[in-house]
Amino acid sequence: MSSRPYPDSAIRRVLIVVENLPVPLDRRVWLEATSLTAAGYEVSVICPMGRGWNKTYELIDGIHIHRHPAPPEAHSGAIAYAREYAHAIRHWFRLARVIRQERGFDVIHGCNPPDLVFLLALRYRLAGVRYLFDHHDVCPELFEAKFGKRGLLYGVMRLWERMTFACAHVSIATNESFARIARDRGGMAPEDVFVVRSAPRIEKFLPGAGDPEYRNSGTMLGWIGIIGQQEGLELLVEAVRHLRDMGKIDVHVLIIGFGPHQPVIEAEVARAGLTDHFTFTGALYGEAMLGALNVIDIGVAPDPKNAMNDISTMNKVMEYMTLEKPVVQFDLTEGRASAGDASLYARANDPRDLADRIAWLMDNPDDARVMGRRGRERVLDRLSWDHSVPQLLAAYERVFSKD
Repeated sequence: MSSRPYPDSAIRRVLIVVENLPVPLDRRVWLEATSLTAAGYEVSVICPMGRGWNKTYELIDGIHIHRHPAPPEAHSGAIAYAREYAHAIRHWFRLARVIRQERGFDVIHGCNPPDLVFLLALRYRLAGVRYLFDHHDVCPELFEAKFGKRGLLYGVMRLWERMTFACAHVSIATNESFARIARDRGGMAPEDVFVVRSAPRIEKFLPGAGDPEYRNSGTMLGWIGIIGQQEGLELLVEAVRHLRDMGKIDVHVLIIGFGPHQPVIEAEVARAGLTDHFTFTGALYGEAMLGALNVIDIGVAPDPKNAMNDISTMNKVMEYMTLEKPVVQFDLTEGRASAGDASLYARANDPRDLADRIAWLMDNPDDARVMGRRGRERVLDRLSWDHSVPQLLAAYERVFSKD
């Protein structure tokens, strides 16, 4: 592989590639892109269209965003996944050629899923372009959690993961569990692995009164995210049914987000006779999202315990904590690492115990408020995005030092 000098005065050019969400909707990618731009990097992004972000090209806050049409999300079967990924890969190569000609790039910053951006990195490797892998999800475990099995496709994903780490000059992980996978399963040298935690910008995520449009009587529970089949929302519906059976009828749940599994969850809510207790806001962004989140009294993370969730950092938990919301979640390794004593922890995948923890917070509002304050203090002291930026920039210093 050829190498080239990068003097301090040179403009460092980065191409970020993400397949499963448009930018700037992907909050982690947007934080990374804006932080790199603020540090003097020139940043280009390749991503899909969707959720109102449908321009093929935009320049936002100095970041060049190139979007391609998004295929339908694959829900099952090798053929469906092959179509989705082939569609994305074709557009990666097409748009990378355009960006290479217009602005160039020195590093490809590949975000998974899927673990296939290394194919694009290999295309430009001989030209001296380095590859930084941004480990968003553990794809083999994600497949297992989504479909409840392993089999051939699981083995293929393990192979793709191994090839990704083999091609990466540097890897950034969302938490220590992911960093351990990069070192142990991926075979990366410890000095090439950096932990860059996902967290909101504290100057934007500020506690407040919230949007009264969403306020309902009684206790407001909240959930935010992409409504997929592995999010555990069925367990939340079951927990609310238990609350009703316990006599806790003055409770309302605000579901903030969108996703392919939403009709299934809405049907579950209707079957349980809980339609009057749930509001689905759809996709909300910026101030609208904050207005809805600030209305809730308790943030709930019903992600079930499995091989993926146990080692994943949930963005929603970080957002609840930043807004001083007490958290209830199942007892997950990285969930505890994030929330500490700002959360109550239910037995794994037990909706009745989840309901009991929620009920305790409802019955002890003063303790709930103290827990919420501890959560924000925890974010301010050690977990905010401001604490992640130095690690992100250190990872880039490392990747630019590689021959």
